[in-house]
Amino acid sequence: MEIERRKTISTLLKVRFGNLDSELEAIIPQLMQLSREEYLGLLLQADREELLLRFQR
Repeated sequence: MEIERRKTISTLLKVRFGNLDSELEAIIPQLMQLSREEYLGLLLQADREELLLRFQR
C-alpha cells in the first residue's frame, strides 16, 4: 500500500511539473504522511513553490 501511495504521488508530481527533481523528491515522504484527500488536493491545486514552502524542513 505504501508503494502504491508513493507511485501515485510521484506520478502526480511528474504530470504537474514535468520531472521529479531532488527538491520534489524530498517532499514525497512528507506527502505520504497525509491522508489521500489531503495529498491529492495539494498535488492538484498547489503550485511547485507552495508545495516546497509547505514542506521545507
